[in-house]
Amino acid sequence: MIKINNLHKSYKMGSSSLHVLKGIDFNVKDGELVAIMGSSGSGKSTLLNIVGMLDIADKGVYELDGVPIENLDETKAAQYRNKFLGFVFQSFNLINYKSALENVALPLYYQGLKRKDRQEKSLSYLEKVGLKDWATHLPSELSGGQKQRVAIARALASQPKVLLADEPTGALDTKTSYEVMDLIQQINQEGKTILVVTHEPDIANMCQRVVKLKDGVIVEDKKVEQVLAAQYV
Repeated sequence: MIKINNLHKSYKMGSSSLHVLKGIDFNVKDGELVAIMGSSGSGKSTLLNIVGMLDIADKGVYELDGVPIENLDETKAAQYRNKFLGFVFQSFNLINYKSALENVALPLYYQGLKRKDRQEKSLSYLEKVGLKDWATHLPSELSGGQKQRVAIARALASQPKVLLADEPTGALDTKTSYEVMDLIQQINQEGKTILVVTHEPDIANMCQRVVKLKDGVIVEDKKVEQVLAAQYV
């Protein structure tokens, strides 16, 4: 599903530059649930941003579902993101003045679906994450865990090839974190490819594979004995 070879990324810092990714080789198979770990400055967020087409590598090869991701202007990158990718962020990134249903429907609007179809599909995804009864509520009326579930429903609504979760439990308490990870595991078991950036070892161990970055290189890439979040929920 994801093939990355010899990926480099640097950022200009005044008269010098900071080499953030230093020849990353990274592959993810269809249906894998992979955790990406690393301390601040390790390059994990930069790697996720490049996978998410929010940033561009200086050098290297990146293929997503067999499609070379290269020479994209912002319009094309936006089209590819909407086609291939779903995003879940630590801060939820919900629109405060829109209901849960309207937030989930947003990517479907950009796909050109009619209003009735958007609402029906969005409601089905809210039901999938256990929030059908909260469809008309605003984000301010939801708990942190409920907001993240809405964000996951929104990410899934456009039926992406890959779900990218950047610290999805970072703003949640332990119990709610495990509930969100239980949902992510369920979605993965249905066949969805998922990348989870986290700094929490217990969250990483709820994935099937853990990739650790340090100073812009992968220092460990191993399969783990996956912990089921449901046993802690």
